[in-house]
Amino acid sequence: MGAELLPGGVHFRVWAPRCRRVDVVLEEGGDASALQPEPGGYFSGLVDQAKAGSRYRFRLDGESSYPDPASRFQPEGPHGASEIVDPAAFQWTDQGCTGVRIEGQVIYEMHVGTFTAEGTWEAARRELPELARLGITVVEMMPIADFPGDFGWGYDGVDLFAPCRLYGRPDDLRRFVNDAHATGLAVILDVVYNHLGPDGNYLREFSPSYFSTEYDNEWGDALNFDGKDSGAVREFFTSNARYWIEEFHFDGLRLDATQQIFDRSAEHIIKAVTSAARQTAGSREIIVVAENEEQKARLARPPAEGGYGVNGLWNDDFHHAAKVALTGKREAYYTDYRGSPQELISALKHGFLYQGQRYKWQKQCRGTGALDLRPAQFVIYLENHDQVANSSTGTRLSQLAQPARLRAITALLLLARNTPMLFQGQEFGSSAPFRYFADHKPDLAEKVRSGRADFLSQFPSLKSPEAKVLLPDPGARETFLQCKLNLAERLQNQAIYDLHKDLLRLRREDPVLADQQSGGLDGAVLGTEVFALRFFGGREGGRGGKRAGDRLLLVNLGADLDFEIVPEPLLAPVTGMRWEVLWSSESFRYGGSGIFMPDPDQGWRIQGPAATLLYPAPRGEDRE
Repeated sequence: MGAELLPGGVHFRVWAPRCRRVDVVLEEGGDASALQPEPGGYFSGLVDQAKAGSRYRFRLDGESSYPDPASRFQPEGPHGASEIVDPAAFQWTDQGCTGVRIEGQVIYEMHVGTFTAEGTWEAARRELPELARLGITVVEMMPIADFPGDFGWGYDGVDLFAPCRLYGRPDDLRRFVNDAHATGLAVILDVVYNHLGPDGNYLREFSPSYFSTEYDNEWGDALNFDGKDSGAVREFFTSNARYWIEEFHFDGLRLDATQQIFDRSAEHIIKAVTSAARQTAGSREIIVVAENEEQKARLARPPAEGGYGVNGLWNDDFHHAAKVALTGKREAYYTDYRGSPQELISALKHGFLYQGQRYKWQKQCRGTGALDLRPAQFVIYLENHDQVANSSTGTRLSQLAQPARLRAITALLLLARNTPMLFQGQEFGSSAPFRYFADHKPDLAEKVRSGRADFLSQFPSLKSPEAKVLLPDPGARETFLQCKLNLAERLQNQAIYDLHKDLLRLRREDPVLADQQSGGLDGAVLGTEVFALRFFGGREGGRGGKRAGDRLLLVNLGADLDFEIVPEPLLAPVTGMRWEVLWSSESFRYGGSGIFMPDPDQGWRIQGPAATLLYPAPRGEDRE
């Protein structure tokens, strides 16, 4: 589909089953060339006057003209003409890249438009070396399919093959990915296959069969993956997945809100998309991560076991429990969480907290059994684009939470055997909020503004007239500009930045913490706000052999706690060894109050609020 450069011209192909005639109209000179009908409602043909850089539209049945549904670039936005792009013109230098596995990764969610002051791929590209020095391994780019207006999150994209012109040209995106690979970073793309935006979506002009009336969708009409003429719709979306992997060398995809992707086909479209992306990657390994509010583990099981083959799932349960622990707020969808030590332990050991139990907030059971999934398959986070923005002002945790508690929970996030994700700016305590912003025409903007207020009204604290006055206008340019990061805060907030960098280095270099094996972690509740996690370091010579070394993470979100006796085997030292401090969140380096050096032989004193990591040292070793 789309416009393909060939010797002798450009080959055009489009699915338009409702039409009797389709012409390609070149913007320069207005030349029109009729495409020939194919079986199944497609039209195609070679146009010798067209070339790279030419702009064109498809004229349907001799009447109105529209941009190409598979346009590679929309230089004037979704309502303008499409531009022919030569994907082979860019010179890649990443031929040695073999891909990426979910194990061992640290993900960084990035919104290109607010990551830098310039808001472009070129500006973001210059920051890649610093992300690598921080310890990031995968950049997860928020959606870039072109959308109308001058700013937006990207989830209302309408030209799914066209990188958004606001961030640069297609080759600027290729250069970003190429340089990321040279820096040792992978890049995955957030794609939206559950709906299209309300403005600039011309797919219905080509065929109403793109959409389905069989299902209720939160954001408009559902896409037709299983009804009449759905074969071509499925091809459109699987081709899109292939396109990003093949032409832009992305290392995988993040599938948005998969609970709103409806399909009763023998092969679910999520499985088809994942399989198509892997086939296109060939020998290069890629990762596919899914957001699924229903917490269906099937998505992350291999196809041989009846699954869809996705590598990882976002774990909102961990986020919700951690945020309640940090802020104490239990309203709206936080209602069914207490932020207790047991919740945090269970989320890190077992993934989802709700795997089929009743969920009071939704008045139904939530989730499916996921105990068979590996720790790395659960992507955990303290912030992401949705959760930061789902408040009155989009305030970050670094402004909401008590600093010592946040340092302790950050250690939990970055040392866990799951796959951690940071949201841009979190690593240095960004003072910039992240709010919902979308630039729409006035009538649509008013609906978006009202809809956003209605959504946030599920939080009782945001129902008051005072709170409603404070809600930022999503359509105001100032709302967007206030969300831009100030990267100079890396130096201004050096202590927070060092905390994240040191934890990621520990995660990467400590052989026990780097091991993401299943069953390698256990935990014990020691108090109402105190718990321990023991990371088992494996055994020399296999099962029953001498243990190579464990790590013990003590997390205290309250006041200092003293134990004269501790009848808990997870706190017992490795035979012949004693526990010594390896790392503490209360180091002066991070703005803490200083490290308390425990002496378990004389009883336990667990510092709080703090996270303290212990390692087994031979008895008599110099404690310094």
